[in-house]
Amino acid sequence: MDELRPLAARTPDTRLADYLAKVRDRAYGVTDEDVQALKDAGVTEDEIFEQTVAAAVSEGLRRWDAAERVLG
Repeated sequence: MDELRPLAARTPDTRLADYLAKVRDRAYGVTDEDVQALKDAGVTEDEIFEQTVAAAVSEGLRRWDAAERVLG
């Protein structure tokens, strides 16, 4: 997991900021329209995929760390 942390912490393209916040905070709400808006803004499918995975891993690690602090 330590190898994932630096990769997940990279700064994303600013065009993806709102989308990635949605991925982190309420992934269940991501829609096809969200992805299409990124494509319309010139973001490639590969970039969308990579940034989505990075945001999800980053948030997962953040929650893992929080759980470890609580459990000791």
